[in-house]
Amino acid sequence: MANVLITGGAGYVGGWLTDCTLDAGHDVRVYDLLLYEDRYLKDIPFVAGDVLDRERLKPHLHWADTVVWLAGLVGDPACALDPFLTEKINLDSVRWLCETFDGRIIFPSTCSVYGAQEEELDEQSAVQPLSLYAESKLDAERLLTAQRPESLILRLATLAGLGDTYSRIRLDLVVNLLVARARLTGELHVFGGNQYRPLLHVRDVATAVVPHIDSDACGIYNVGTENMTIIQLARRIVEQVADAEIIVVETPFQDTRNYRVSFDRARQELDFGPQYSIDDAINELTHLLDSGRVKDLSMSQFSNLEALRPYLRPEAIPLGREVRNAHLLARHAGNTRASANL
Repeated sequence: MANVLITGGAGYVGGWLTDCTLDAGHDVRVYDLLLYEDRYLKDIPFVAGDVLDRERLKPHLHWADTVVWLAGLVGDPACALDPFLTEKINLDSVRWLCETFDGRIIFPSTCSVYGAQEEELDEQSAVQPLSLYAESKLDAERLLTAQRPESLILRLATLAGLGDTYSRIRLDLVVNLLVARARLTGELHVFGGNQYRPLLHVRDVATAVVPHIDSDACGIYNVGTENMTIIQLARRIVEQVADAEIIVVETPFQDTRNYRVSFDRARQELDFGPQYSIDDAINELTHLLDSGRVKDLSMSQFSNLEALRPYLRPEAIPLGREVRNAHLLARHAGNTRASANL
């Protein structure tokens, strides 16, 4: 059994991953900034901290045998808000980790590194990142491969569904967003629709990670459940849970990613078998919305971009300067707020 430090462990991915790591018998410590939350309710050792605060983080690295590095700015729009901070958090902090920590590193990356390509892609395929987010993840992959080749790097498909009871809900992910639109407006506006996305239930990140916390598996693996076009996804949502109309918009959309990904290597070498389906994700979101447990779907906490905008682009929104000033005062008081979690 291992001492496992999960940076960003209070986020969308970290909640279920933390539970599964504990259930597997490991000792777990969560290090998280709580940028998206006001509190951490789990009865698990927790440290409120920023991964850019090296001195605060270092003792916990000394304690750990394995680090699951979930900390980072996540998503194309969120990373574009502040390219300099994105590089510091998504790349420079990983470089420092390699230099400081001599234990096992498990690093979630993204299938977005493939960009737009027609054929089915495996881990040996060319990469064509189309965003700062994807570029920062690819640069971190290359850094780990060069300096810490024994690390396990998981290129995650687009996530969907709900994590554990305490995990925040994200409605800036394609499956979750389309379900919300179907249930609330009765219309699904699909831009183009023929572009492919690889998809993965958020809980299956733990399915891939936990068995290898103390294994010797290393290298890069694509992790996902299935590939689907956006129009196929929209039709499945309508068939399963909503009497909604699909409206195809031919106007070019700013997100030009289009890629299908093979998950064969993870299945064969990591023995990865998804425990949750995309249908599960669709049904979870539908039940949540229908039960009235979400008061206001427009709240910024459901979107990485909107949650970060007051901090990183205070001039762009009302009250943004006041939010930023409060953030700076809190930081001087020792409650740093510079980085986010996955």
